Amino acid sequence: MQKQSNSPSDSSFRTSIGGQALIEGILMRGPHKQAIVVRRPDGEMEVKEEPLKLIKDRHPILGVPFIRGTVNFLDSMVKGVQALMFSAEFYPEEEEEEPSKFELWLEKHLGTDAFNQAIIYLAVVLGVGFSVVLFILLPALVFGLLQNVIPSFFIRNLLEGATRIVIFFIYLILCSKQQDMKRVFAYHGAEHKTIFCYERRLPLTVENVRDMPRHHPRCGTSFLFVVMVIAILIFSVVQVENVVLQLVIKLLLLPVVVGITYEINRWMGRHDNLLSRVCTAPGLWMQNFTTNEPDDSMIECAIEALKRVIPEEDGADAW
Repeated sequence: MQKQSNSPSDSSFRTSIGGQALIEGILMRGPHKQAIVVRRPDGEMEVKEEPLKLIKDRHPILGVPFIRGTVNFLDSMVKGVQALMFSAEFYPEEEEEEPSKFELWLEKHLGTDAFNQAIIYLAVVLGVGFSVVLFILLPALVFGLLQNVIPSFFIRNLLEGATRIVIFFIYLILCSKQQDMKRVFAYHGAEHKTIFCYERRLPLTVENVRDMPRHHPRCGTSFLFVVMVIAILIFSVVQVENVVLQLVIKLLLLPVVVGITYEINRWMGRHDNLLSRVCTAPGLWMQNFTTNEPDDSMIECAIEALKRVIPEEDGADAW
């Protein structure tokens, strides 16, 4: 296990380790492995640890800057859904519905493992599809149809981008009001606090983690907000009159938007200056809605998950 120090020179250390809140648990991903820690109904912690298999290791071209952003985003979504399904197994619904004939047919012909993988990829496709429709296509369609009302392309593009951000903001607020999500967001806060404690080279104890900030500049919420802003700039090149063609071009430009945003976030994560603080400020503010203060049991889960993915070589996980 990596030894932690309290030397002043460590104050600028930033780790590449990231996490995700689950149902009563935490997923942490390090440079070489990932760990899932779930608090079972009996109060004990269930741990699942496994080596991290990266797509770029098999296909180096997918690790090239501006390409790796979309690849890593989709890979994180797949692994995130897998972890979420693992945590959900410990908290089944009180009244489980009987599987449909279609589900039974799929399981019979694909096998249990293949069926579970199919469900995971379907969930990712539906999740990405829902986000694209709600945050990208819907605003684009609305303002594409207002060409006669708002003839200026520049103004329409700004209004479309602003509408996209407002929809995202409202979505976050509605999620934060759901009772079940409040505990998930508290685990999200535990994840951030634990990573902050580790980056400051303090011993990973509940007492130390409890005093850390719950807003982290490299959070996925900040990433998504920057996606919205970059989309305004990139979509400004789509100056075509046909609404359908506009939508198609914007869909094709989405990987470009994600790729650029990923590189910007990497830069912001490595720097602490006026520009980086200004760029991360909106995302940090939005974390008021996606993170809550965790209790000690949540912090314990986050600490356990983080400890299991810290590389043995000191600094191997540096951002």
